[in-house]
Amino acid sequence: MLGDLLNQIPQDEQIDSVYTDGAYDTKQCREVIADRQAHAVIPPRKNAKPWKDTKSSSLERNELLRTVKRLGRTLWKKWSGYHRRSWLKLRCIASNY
Repeated sequence: MLGDLLNQIPQDEQIDSVYTDGAYDTKQCREVIADRQAHAVIPPRKNAKPWKDTKSSSLERNELLRTVKRLGRTLWKKWSGYHRRSWLKLRCIASNY
């Protein structure tokens, strides 16, 4: 599903970051984002465990998991700019009215 959304953006158009909620904390979603050379800003699920494979998307996610455990989820959201996702969503909804 995320791949279909990203494919709507032309391949020659650069994507810097992809902000999603924890439902997209999957290997497949992170690999699709990495394939577009974008940075995934996805909070790990509450019961998240480190992934064992050595793909760059998995290593990045494992580092994120350590960071969230060290800093806490709230501080990570501020540090990563994750709150922008909610702000942008609100702006999109407001512009439809």
